[in-house]
Amino acid sequence: MLPILVLPFLSWQLVGQIPVGFTPIFNRKDLTGWHISQVNHHGNTKAWSAQDGVLMVTQDPPGNGGILLTDRKYRNFEVYLEINPDFGCDGGLFLRSTEKGEAYQVMIDYLEGGSVGGIYGERLQGIGPNTGKGDKSGAKWKEYWRTGAWNSIRARIEGDIPHIQVWLNGFQIVDWTDDANHSPNQATEGMIALQAHRSNPQAKNSRWVPGGYHRFRNIAVKVLP
Repeated sequence: MLPILVLPFLSWQLVGQIPVGFTPIFNRKDLTGWHISQVNHHGNTKAWSAQDGVLMVTQDPPGNGGILLTDRKYRNFEVYLEINPDFGCDGGLFLRSTEKGEAYQVMIDYLEGGSVGGIYGERLQGIGPNTGKGDKSGAKWKEYWRTGAWNSIRARIEGDIPHIQVWLNGFQIVDWTDDANHSPNQATEGMIALQAHRSNPQAKNSRWVPGGYHRFRNIAVKVLP
């Protein structure tokens, strides 16, 4: 008898429940434990809300984005969340973020030519396409993305020189180690943040579709040694 391949189906089933060992950091009701940055270069949109267990954000006014940060800082950790953005919206998941939003970013650029799951140095000096060892592009994300549905992202960061791994719907798409700590002052801890990208509403290649939303749910963290 031929073996039954079950791993892909098990991976899809991860969506909709927080993995064992993770602690929720979004209470599904309000922004307790989080705060809006007033000093982020993407803006300070106040349009963050909790609706039916989902954390939602849009630009307000159009063009004005921003980031929502955890009150707590983390060092080595895994973060799990589920996303369902409108197509045409650019955002991200920030790891070890400063109040200004300087961070290792897991991209959620869900738009034409965009990428989901790859690593970008948000306002971090010295990170380029060939920095570090391994693959930080997340280039295979479309193979595992579920259009029009909830998708899970699991990101792990550890080490003074960060080693970052990302899984999309249970499939690993990033395994990358930086060649130095590019965080400001070589910080080894920071906040977790969610981003709504700023845009120019009049531009043809705007980073946000008018009236679009990013949606997050089941946000949880596991602290590592």
